[in-house]
Amino acid sequence: MLHCMNLQPEPFRKIKAGEKTIELRLNDPKRQKIQAGDQIEFLNLGDGLQKIRVQVIAVHRFASFAELYQALPLLSCGYKPGDKPDPKDMDSYYSREEQQKYGAVGIEMALMD
Repeated sequence: MLHCMNLQPEPFRKIKAGEKTIELRLNDPKRQKIQAGDQIEFLNLGDGLQKIRVQVIAVHRFASFAELYQALPLLSCGYKPGDKPDPKDMDSYYSREEQQKYGAVGIEMALMD
């Protein structure tokens, strides 16, 4: 199955460069449909013409972003060495109510040629 998602320019660049191999999202109904083996096409919000396609390797589901940060390798999630992400950072993307209702998902992926 093919899924389409928008991405800000910096995470788009990191995925394209192979620096980020896990995309973090709310585990809402749209993301609940994603399974290993699926493909995702990311659209660069900074330049609507740039797209990249990835293959989903694994889907890691958690009750919260705090649990996700504890379990997944932060470098693979796009963070820099020494970064200590605060789960409250996700409040700028998703409401607290949404986070409590759906939890978090880390989508592990590989860039396709």
